[in-house]
Formats: sequence, C-alpha cells, structure tokens
Amino acid sequence: MTDRPHRNFYGRRKGKHLKASQEGYLDADLAALSPGAVDWDANPDRTPLDLDALFGGCDVWLEIGFGGGEHMIHQAALNPGVGIIGAEPYINGVAMLLGKLRRADVDNVRIHPGDARDLFDVLPPASISKAFLLYPDPWPKARHHRRRFVTDEHLAPLARVLKPGAEFRVATDIPDYVRQTLEEVPRHGFTWLAETAADWRDPWSDWTRTRYEAKAIREDRTPHYMTFRRD
Repeated sequence: MTDRPHRNFYGRRKGKHLKASQEGYLDADLAALSPGAVDWDANPDRTPLDLDALFGGCDVWLEIGFGGGEHMIHQAALNPGVGIIGAEPYINGVAMLLGKLRRADVDNVRIHPGDARDLFDVLPPASISKAFLLYPDPWPKARHHRRRFVTDEHLAPLARVLKPGAEFRVATDIPDYVRQTLEEVPRHGFTWLAETAADWRDPWSDWTRTRYEAKAIREDRTPHYMTFRRD
C-alpha cells in the first residue's frame, strides 16, 4: 500500500444545491463513466489505469477542470476516435456535464469527479496525447498564487503523464495567470509554441466558447490562449 500524501484542496466541491434531475444524473450515470479506480480508498496501491482497455487503444486526452463540460463534449464529438478523461472536483459541474451527455451523441468521455492530482497518480507515464487547462481558478491574491494549477505540485505530474510531443493548451483571462504560466510551464519540460501577442487572443481552430469565456468577455476581460509542447 502506498502512503497517502497530504494534499490541501482549495475551492468548492459543491454549490448550494443540485436540481433533482442533476441528483438523478449523478446516481444513474456517473459510476458507468468512471475511468477506473482513482480514489485512494478504492485504490490504495495506486495501480495504474488500463487505458487501452478503457478506450480500445486509441489516443487519450485529458481536460483538467472541465467546468460545465461544454468543451469536453465539443472535442468528443469532433474526435470520436479519441478517448477523453475529465477531472472536475466541483460536483455541480459534473452534474451539468452528465446532463449534456444525455443529449449528446458521444460515448468517448470518462469522468473523475475529484482532484486531478489523484488522477495523475494512476495515469501511466507518457500515456496522454493532449491536455487542456481552460479558465482555471485564478486565485488572484498574491498570497494564493501557490494554489494555482501552474505550480510544481501539478505541473510535474502532468509532465510525467504526457507523451513526448503532446500538446498542452491553457486559456485564461487573467494577465497575471498568463505571466505565471509562461514562467512555470517551460520549467517542467514544455516548449511554448510562441504565439505573437495578437495570436494569443485568437482561440484554436477547433475551439468552442465556454461559459467562463463568455463571462470574461461580458466583464471586459481579454482571453489569452497558450499552446505548449511536451519535450
């Protein structure tokens, strides 16, 4: 049995309430969409997930903090030959995704309703072909910057599970998050595919607007899009 590390979690795991329909989605659908044994109680030895068995040997992508799931479903529909795992600790967002999945014609999505760090523990090394970090919690106060995803605690295991040449996409509307991302991500074995300042403000060709991006634009904040390659 592997010793369980102490991991602080910051942020919300559940909102004020879930609709009865959302509670139903969680009860009826979530277990069948699990990527496997991720939680420590279920997998104390941290046995790696069998991604070939899960997705039939195809490429596997990862979305870290999928919010309401708009982007995951969009990518799953565009890329039916790819398996996509999403990690999201906010259970209201998980319920929103499950509702959207019932209306979408996709079957290549799996969901970890928890901390991405626990998922990193059980993903095999060099197993993920593309990863997305889209509008992560900005933690704007300087004393909270260590809570951001773009720190060693998250980037080191992310680099471990990405294949050489894998793409890592980051979108944020917070200028200081752009700064920290460009400082920290290359330190962990990534090359920034250095867009011009104008290019950063144009999304990827296969992008779909998320509710977080729409909120940023409504509030007159400029989205930035950064692309990295795992060395």
